[in-house]
Amino acid sequence: MSKQNKQPLLQRPAVVGVLASLLSIVVGLVLGFVLLVLLNPGAAVGGMRAMLATGFSSMDKLGKVLYQAAPLMMCGLSVGFAFKTGLFNIGASGQYTMGAFFSLLCAIQFQLPWYVCLLAGAVGGATWGIFPGLFKAYFNVNEVITAIMFNWIGMYLVNLLLANMPNMLASGWGASNSDRTAALNVANPGAILPRGPFAALFGNSSWINISIIITIIFAILVWVILQKTTFGYELKACGANRHAARYAGIPDKRNIVLSMAIAGALAGAGAALYWLSGNTEFYWNTYQALPGVGFNGIPVALLAVNNPIAVIFTGIFMAMLDIVGLQLTNLTAYNEYITDVIISVIVYLSAFSLLIQMMLTGRKKKLVVEANKTTTADIPAEAETQPLDAPPEDRPDIPMEEAPQVPEQPEEGGEQA
Repeated sequence: MSKQNKQPLLQRPAVVGVLASLLSIVVGLVLGFVLLVLLNPGAAVGGMRAMLATGFSSMDKLGKVLYQAAPLMMCGLSVGFAFKTGLFNIGASGQYTMGAFFSLLCAIQFQLPWYVCLLAGAVGGATWGIFPGLFKAYFNVNEVITAIMFNWIGMYLVNLLLANMPNMLASGWGASNSDRTAALNVANPGAILPRGPFAALFGNSSWINISIIITIIFAILVWVILQKTTFGYELKACGANRHAARYAGIPDKRNIVLSMAIAGALAGAGAALYWLSGNTEFYWNTYQALPGVGFNGIPVALLAVNNPIAVIFTGIFMAMLDIVGLQLTNLTAYNEYITDVIISVIVYLSAFSLLIQMMLTGRKKKLVVEANKTTTADIPAEAETQPLDAPPEDRPDIPMEEAPQVPEQPEEGGEQA
């Protein structure tokens, strides 16, 4: 491709998507600052500074941001992968719940190592993602309906199973109420994720483990599958138009099921990364609602424009905003829920990121059209007035060949010789 045919940088879809996401974030932060000014003008600047800098004020807090970001990024990858293949995976919460149960079941009940438990979490999430895919592929049932139903089915099923499995409860681990954060250390220390080679950089913070490294590897792997493989091309083709894909010989039903299974596996693996850290206990009596991290994966994917690599950064940003809300009450006179308002505004605007992209691309297309009009050569007046069907004047006349003469035949009833 020549340099003249290359698309300008500001007109490329990826760049426009990034600009739309950044615009959503900036507008959300500006509206949050206006809210801070209205509530307490004297502490508005300090409150905004606390929200933007608290998550990175120390290595320990940065480690906590990365710890919270890992499952959020995995759910963002789950939702973004489904979006890329033409599906809306709103069932990430149910898949996350099943992934948590499968991973902890292998860790506590069967005393397996962490990598097997991580794989089990992915299998659990994939299993719960297959059902919406099957209903979509073979019965044309909207995946949103079935995914929402299976969210609640999965939550109540896990609660039912845990209530009848004493070894899975905190009392079965031999942990007291005051020592629940170390309960997995008591149940199966081999199931806890390793600290990784970068733990020393974070002052050996208890939040740091290899979960963030595994998440980045998953993001790169998803990008490679979607952009560099035939399998990824077929998945996206089915998402664009399953009937055209079927006409081209691509098995659309199989790919729809596989898309939801892979999306579920990503959400389930995110749950395993979170609960196998050893910092949090999956206590079934308090687990009576769907985990919000599954739904928070939707704005993470939208802000990243469904780009797996961009999910890494949007996941860290959303995790930082979620964490600093608790610190805001300690550093300023504001309530912690102000950050929830800011996140809500950003989430709301992220849903309109496509509209913002259309606005940006529409403006750029208008400028391109105007530029083309000014650079197009003028058409000669003779060409404008010349009829399309007029014969060329310079073409020489070509004489027609004379038709051969046919001898006359005597008419019937004429003179006889």
